[in-house]
Amino acid sequence: MTPYWGSFADFLAMGGYGLYVWGSFGVCALALAVELLALRAHRKRLEDQT
Repeated sequence: MTPYWGSFADFLAMGGYGLYVWGSFGVCALALAVELLALRAHRKRLEDQT
Protein backbone atom coordinates (compact mmCIF):
# COMPACT_ATOMS: atom_id res chain seq x y z
CA MET A 1 0.00 0.00 0.00
CA THR A 2 1.58 3.29 -1.09
CA PRO A 3 0.65 6.73 0.27
CA TYR A 4 -1.12 9.16 -2.03
CA TRP A 5 1.29 12.00 -1.22
CA GLY A 6 5.00 11.75 -1.86
CA SER A 7 6.03 13.82 1.15
CA PHE A 8 4.64 15.49 4.22
CA ALA A 9 4.85 18.86 2.46
CA ASP A 10 2.66 17.48 -0.36
CA PHE A 11 0.21 16.26 2.28
CA LEU A 12 0.03 19.72 3.85
CA ALA A 13 -0.35 21.36 0.43
CA MET A 14 -3.32 19.08 -0.41
CA GLY A 15 -2.81 19.46 -4.13
CA GLY A 16 -2.92 23.25 -3.94
CA TYR A 17 -5.98 23.38 -1.68
CA GLY A 18 -4.10 23.18 1.62
CA LEU A 19 -4.94 26.71 2.74
CA TYR A 20 -8.66 26.07 2.22
CA VAL A 21 -8.60 22.58 3.79
CA TRP A 22 -6.51 23.45 6.85
CA GLY A 23 -8.20 26.81 7.23
CA SER A 24 -11.57 25.05 7.31
CA PHE A 25 -10.32 22.64 9.95
CA GLY A 26 -8.97 25.56 11.97
CA VAL A 27 -12.20 27.54 11.81
CA CYS A 28 -14.20 24.46 12.80
CA ALA A 29 -11.88 23.73 15.75
CA LEU A 30 -12.10 27.37 16.85
CA ALA A 31 -15.91 27.32 16.66
CA LEU A 32 -16.03 24.14 18.74
CA ALA A 33 -13.67 25.60 21.34
CA VAL A 34 -15.72 28.81 21.60
CA GLU A 35 -18.92 26.78 21.95
CA LEU A 36 -17.43 24.66 24.74
CA LEU A 37 -16.21 27.74 26.60
CA ALA A 38 -19.61 29.40 26.24
CA LEU A 39 -21.37 26.30 27.55
CA ARG A 40 -18.98 26.09 30.49
CA ALA A 41 -19.58 29.77 31.36
CA HIS A 42 -23.35 29.32 31.06
CA ARG A 43 -23.27 26.28 33.31
CA LYS A 44 -21.22 28.15 35.91
CA ARG A 45 -23.70 31.05 35.88
CA LEU A 46 -26.58 28.64 36.39
CA GLU A 47 -24.80 26.91 39.27
CA ASP A 48 -24.03 30.27 40.92
CA GLN A 49 -27.71 31.25 40.77
CA THR A 50 -28.84 28.24 42.80
